[in-house]
Amino acid sequence: MSMVPIVQKGDPVLRGIAQDVPVSEIISPKIKDVIKRMQIAMHGEDDAVAIAAPQIGEPVRIFLVSGKVFVPNYPDIEPDTHIPVDLVCINPKILKLSKRKKKMAEGCLSVRWLYGNVQRSIQATIEYYNEKGEKFERGAAGLLAQIFQHEIDHLDGILFIDKAEDIEDQPPQTHQSDEQ
Repeated sequence: MSMVPIVQKGDPVLRGIAQDVPVSEIISPKIKDVIKRMQIAMHGEDDAVAIAAPQIGEPVRIFLVSGKVFVPNYPDIEPDTHIPVDLVCINPKILKLSKRKKKMAEGCLSVRWLYGNVQRSIQATIEYYNEKGEKFERGAAGLLAQIFQHEIDHLDGILFIDKAEDIEDQPPQTHQSDEQ
């Protein structure tokens, strides 16, 4: 598996509005390749829970959620745990956000190694196409609702640091020791 670089803050692709994927092109080799490269980039980072296409330099409206997020005890995953497939969301749109919000800790693969607290709705409902071109509607709470909002912000050229408070630089050693 080759490395796919993750674009870092300062790259204009992260500030653009990503374009919808024409539904007729969802199953095309080009889009399959984008999804595959997103998976390689996401799974190459131990702390990644999701990734948006602009983060690998592709200005299209696609994000992935790592299957590990769907393991019931995440982030406490036993070594032999079955990891579900990644959730692929193409042309996602937020249909509903709860009025109830909460400050949630966030980081980002494109804004290393900053972390901060972002006010997010605790529930979110989106519609999207999967990689087969099938349309779905899905509600979520907690971490998954937070991921939906963070990744759709990416597709709209917004980084979490635009909204975050209490931003701190936590390089890997410091970050790992905080988690233990």
